[in-house]
Amino acid sequence: MSLSTQPTDPRTDRDDVTQPQLGPVGLLRFAWRQLTSMRTALFLLLLVAVAALPGSIFPQRSIDAVRTAEWIARHETAGPILDTLGFFEVYASPWFAAIYLLLFVSLVGCVLPRSKIHWRAMRSQPPRAPKRLERLSAHDSVTVDGAPDEVLADVRAALRASRFRTHSHDAITVSAEKGYLKETGNLFFHLALIGVIVGMAWGHLLGWKGDVILPVGQTFANTAVRYDAISPGPLVDTADFRPFTMKLTRFDAEFETDVMGEGQFGSPRDFTAYVDFTKEPGAEVEQKVIRVNGPLETGGGTAFLLGNGYAPKITVRDAAGEVLYSEATPFLAQDNNYTSVGAVKVAGAGPAGKQLGFAGLFLPTAVLDEQGPRSVFPDALEPALALSAFEGTLFPEGRPQSVYSLDTDEMTQLKNTDGSDLLRIWLTQGQTYTLPGGQGSITFDGLERFAGISIRSDPGKELTLVSSLVALLGLILSLTIRRRRVFVRVAPGTDEGRTVVSIGGLAKDDDEGMGEQLEDVLTRLKERRT
Repeated sequence: MSLSTQPTDPRTDRDDVTQPQLGPVGLLRFAWRQLTSMRTALFLLLLVAVAALPGSIFPQRSIDAVRTAEWIARHETAGPILDTLGFFEVYASPWFAAIYLLLFVSLVGCVLPRSKIHWRAMRSQPPRAPKRLERLSAHDSVTVDGAPDEVLADVRAALRASRFRTHSHDAITVSAEKGYLKETGNLFFHLALIGVIVGMAWGHLLGWKGDVILPVGQTFANTAVRYDAISPGPLVDTADFRPFTMKLTRFDAEFETDVMGEGQFGSPRDFTAYVDFTKEPGAEVEQKVIRVNGPLETGGGTAFLLGNGYAPKITVRDAAGEVLYSEATPFLAQDNNYTSVGAVKVAGAGPAGKQLGFAGLFLPTAVLDEQGPRSVFPDALEPALALSAFEGTLFPEGRPQSVYSLDTDEMTQLKNTDGSDLLRIWLTQGQTYTLPGGQGSITFDGLERFAGISIRSDPGKELTLVSSLVALLGLILSLTIRRRRVFVRVAPGTDEGRTVVSIGGLAKDDDEGMGEQLEDVLTRLKERRT
């Protein structure tokens, strides 16, 4: 009887292999290295750009709350979902802030170690020259007159003339290096990006902006309730606003009237707002001027002149002659001839408890032809109002509205006296129109101009500006400066009194100009030896 043995697998005789365990500290170290890598920083930069796209696609509540509310109301399914996800407040959303903070941490963790390494490199000496310089990508050799020690001294001088930092590790070689500002510029660029991020975050948290429509003759006080639209930062308390006031005393608008002039007929030439400014209660009134490119520094923000238009004085009375509405109503210009749209909202109850609303056009220089009502010049030469009248509920469901538009979802347009057609109202200055059905009357009393003023406070703008300039400077340095190393070795020539100079160059990146750099050093050397 024969016995046969089966081969055994040596792996079955081994104990189970224990895999290395990172542990909590190891996992944290690994996560930190991944976060602070350049690859992650670039990915986060791309992610910030992608995350900002919804801010340019969807209306933002901080910029136009009315338009945002209208968008959500029109899209009954998608609107609330996107609102919950923060698509209408992108830059204040938690997910955008998370990307923003991760990018900040990544840049800090990337730049600080590199800065330490660069500091050491700047303080250290260039490395020793290789034994075989001909193996370098750029190399050359020449024979010149002179002893090796004399030639080596001239080599050092030629290298220094080319802004190299030199060091000799022995009596027959010279090592030289330049271009440290390339890495300095690169670090400045990344540090400046951190400055931009901090400046933008500072401005977002502690800054604010508000817009107000100010007709001539009216006074604006710097309180939150006086703004037509205001967007304070998360850490801003509107009760701490500096209590300055400004009264718009005059507004001048100049338009091109010369048909044969250099500018286009009717094009704007200049806008100037004259205000009486009081920096605090009880202070002396100062006369200030706000221009398109000349804002007013109020001490509590910068006042910019962003727009202007006309505010016709409109009065609405009921059937008994009682005034329901009497205000200078701003209309928003739609073209270069200031054909303007606007709305009059009479909240006082009309017949049967219904409210009145008027919407239409204001025409500074009005004509009525086959093209319909329109303005042919931006100045108020023949002002007129073309309006439609509505009755019903002005503010359905309490939704916010633009001051220039009328929400007619729960309103009915009025018809003329015999009910055969929709009511069309044409008013010139000083004219009154009696509404049908005992609705009262509407009068175009006069005309005023208004200035659209935006007041903004951004405490981080100086840091952002300086950081942007530093980033530009750093980018220029990193793109234009080359990091180069040059090694020179001298040896006695075959002829007495002659020295062979071998030179080689090494660039940190692809550098097509390395050969020209070596030629320049050799040329300087030859000039010194002649």
